[in-house]
Amino acid sequence: MKGVILAGGTGSRLSPLTKITNKHLLPVFNKPMVYYPLETLIEAGITEIMIVTGGVYAGEFLRLLGNGSEFGLKHIHYTYQKGEGGIAAALKLAEDFAGKDKLAVMLGDNIIEGSISRFAAAYEKQEKGAKIILKEVPHPERFGCARIRNGKLVKIIEKPKTPPSNYAVTGIYFYDRQVFEIIRHLKPSGRGEMEITDVNNWYLNKGELTFDFLKGWWTDAGTFESLLTANNLVAKKKR
Repeated sequence: MKGVILAGGTGSRLSPLTKITNKHLLPVFNKPMVYYPLETLIEAGITEIMIVTGGVYAGEFLRLLGNGSEFGLKHIHYTYQKGEGGIAAALKLAEDFAGKDKLAVMLGDNIIEGSISRFAAAYEKQEKGAKIILKEVPHPERFGCARIRNGKLVKIIEKPKTPPSNYAVTGIYFYDRQVFEIIRHLKPSGRGEMEITDVNNWYLNKGELTFDFLKGWWTDAGTFESLLTANNLVAKKKR
């Protein structure tokens, strides 16, 4: 299994901090933000990793991460996303890197307390399809939100005004090779983006989407409030 970290975008919600750097290079306690998903993938045994980045500060990732030797890697792959277009559009850039392998995908601003190793191991045994990880959160309307009925996932709704549950889809995804064909047939949403929620619902409608629940805390770090939360959670964990 290969890993992909999606670390593009303009980070406009964190302006003016992002006027001088990429969002994913901002500090979270004692490390740059991108270190956290990178270390999460490596801890799960994934050592072939691509960083998808963009914007005028993309070169700073190379300066920071180099070839990955600091993390015990032989090398890190990089690719560049022009402009924005949504998570699915960014993932599409990893198609050649993926080859025929399965992928573990993480958003570059997602930080977790625990490990994804058991999810990766379970997905390795999954014959085909995709896997998403859910987490109960206080504000599910900020995320893709899971509608669960009788213990079964029936639909994922992107940023619903009235959430059907408190379960958010975290920025941790597992996909097979089909994902790139699905993305090719996606149409932009009302936000003008290629939504990863549409990808996940495609797998769901085909009966090829599994899900699991994340233990421990999880947060994104894409707003000032969630960036502060991430710093506080990591600082508390380090004590």
